[in-house]
Amino acid sequence: MKTILTNKHISNETRKRALQCYIEPVLMYGCQAWTISKQIQHKLEATEMWFLRRTLRIPWTAKKTNERVLNEANKRRSLVRTIRKHQATFLRHVMRRGKLEHLVTTGKFEEKRSQGRQREKIMDGLATWL
Repeated sequence: MKTILTNKHISNETRKRALQCYIEPVLMYGCQAWTISKQIQHKLEATEMWFLRRTLRIPWTAKKTNERVLNEANKRRSLVRTIRKHQATFLRHVMRRGKLEHLVTTGKFEEKRSQGRQREKIMDGLATWL
């Protein structure tokens, strides 16, 4: 895809569309079950900006802020928001079923809790986002 994303003869809109149609779905494969921490969120945003800079042919040595690159592309950051929407849709599906997936997602097992900091659940991440 490098030849398409950096081609001078293809318009910026077409390259951004190719990025949205071919690369983002591969990047977001299986995102419904991800637990997104702040560290992962920053990595996803950095990846999104890296792809956008590649499509606009802006070298990483150019001293342009991310906001300036987004303004130049007439785009907003949307990758994390799209992942959260997929997660919310998947959560609605799981909650309607009410079987084992519902128990796992809500964390309503009657077991002894392990020592140390508890792992973040999918519900915790969606609750902070919503």
